[in-house]
Amino acid sequence: MTRQGVRSPKKNIPKWGWIIGIAVVVLVIFAAYTALAAPAGDKALAREVTATQAAELRDQGAFILDVREPDEWNAGHIPGATLIPLGELASRLSELPQDQQIVVVCRSGNRSATGRDILLDAGFQLVTSMGGGMNSWVSLGLPTVTGP
Repeated sequence: MTRQGVRSPKKNIPKWGWIIGIAVVVLVIFAAYTALAAPAGDKALAREVTATQAAELRDQGAFILDVREPDEWNAGHIPGATLIPLGELASRLSELPQDQQIVVVCRSGNRSATGRDILLDAGFQLVTSMGGGMNSWVSLGLPTVTGP
């Protein structure tokens, strides 16, 4: 009974109504999860990887993009890497593979994060940056080469 003594009508929802309602909620949650998931599926990369992970990705065929300046590059870089200084990156996107994982590298990890974001904004999906940059790579004793 309500405060004034009048009963409010009780709504009887059939069992199939509950089942449909629950199914709709599950589908909406699934659709939202799918929309937020990485578009590359099992090839998706974390926004940042360690130097050890970057070395593994390189060994698996990832494209290593170094966004430092030429003098830094000449002092030591990852074997097989490609140099495109950060200031030139936006105008040289056509030189990068769209269908290959890309690991962006710099000296300490700051410029590489910016480079990664430039690539992501340009539609590249398989991109990550190496945290700690070449400083971490060298400290782990991973291979480097010098010169142009």
